[in-house]
Amino acid sequence: MSTPLRSLLAEPRPLAPPVRLRRDWALVVSVMVLAVLEGVLRQDMPVPVLSVVLTVGLAPLLLSRRAHPFAVVATTFGLIALVDIGLVVADAPALDVYTMLYVLLLPYSVFRWGSGREAVTGLGIILVPATLAIFVSWTGFAEAIGGFAVLLSAVALGWAVRSQHGVRERRLEQVKSQERILLARELHDTVAHHVSAIAIHAQAGRALAATSPLAPLEALEVIEVEATRTLAEMRSMVRVLRNEAPVDYAPQPGLADLDRLSGVAPGGPRVEVTVSGDVAALPAALDAAVFRIAQEAVTNALRHARNASVVDVRVTGDRSSVSLLVHDDGDPVPAGPDPEAGFGLTGMTERALLLGGVCQAGPGPGRGWSVSATLPLRVSA
Repeated sequence: MSTPLRSLLAEPRPLAPPVRLRRDWALVVSVMVLAVLEGVLRQDMPVPVLSVVLTVGLAPLLLSRRAHPFAVVATTFGLIALVDIGLVVADAPALDVYTMLYVLLLPYSVFRWGSGREAVTGLGIILVPATLAIFVSWTGFAEAIGGFAVLLSAVALGWAVRSQHGVRERRLEQVKSQERILLARELHDTVAHHVSAIAIHAQAGRALAATSPLAPLEALEVIEVEATRTLAEMRSMVRVLRNEAPVDYAPQPGLADLDRLSGVAPGGPRVEVTVSGDVAALPAALDAAVFRIAQEAVTNALRHARNASVVDVRVTGDRSSVSLLVHDDGDPVPAGPDPEAGFGLTGMTERALLLGGVCQAGPGPGRGWSVSATLPLRVSA
């Protein structure tokens, strides 16, 4: 078996196919109405009653073409093949229903939403009635080649769309993985700092125990605080950190480094940074997350905001959470996300979720684009 075919057969089904949409119901109703009208108005239709019943009866299967693509293909084309064989045995004319062109959606669906094995097997099933129809109603090589070309075009389109979405999904997973790597590095720095403090105070307590009876108690109090902080960091993040990438020992930027983002970009808008509220002594991972989300949001604004004069960065803290808002005053933008900034938004959202918070982006009030994030100071285990 060749490598490309083996790779195709090993393809799993794409995750989370779309549910039934309103346009699916509209499509089914349209097919049924057109089939009935064709049966009534078309005078040269062979076996009109059987043609209309078959076309109308198979139309509802379109509703399941994404969730169960192989079953729909096998049922539809298997039944069409049996009907064609029955007509040949009965020496009756072959089916010729214009409305039944809707079945071309099914080769697309099985290659878009089915597994590799389902796609290959489904194509084999489809070729049976397709080949039979061509030989029963032979009109020349040109018609035969044209018919197969249309069929294979539907197959190729389904596979192309599947591949394009697969590339994007893999890119999104890569972005999420990169965020996990960064969090792992920050966790290393945080834990190393707390454990070092624990070791130092334990050594100091032992050294001063002979001369100061209270020294061990004071050291134990500090050790308790540091150990509690370490456990909190571990519980909030270790469930998502499973990566063997080398650890970067460089200090991670945080709120104290937000001033790096302020200023005027060459030929671009002015960036203003405002920090207010209780933001002192934030956990290291949270401190770094606020900076990275702000940095990504500002970068996107400088790159994509049109006719913006200012990018406003506001950080506000209280006893339970820290909030970030990045807003530009550029031209109004449509509600849909910017495809060029989509991966950056994915990274920001993933980092916020890993820390138990939320991050959202969308058109701002009146003008521009806004990114907002809220991160809790403590994440439940």
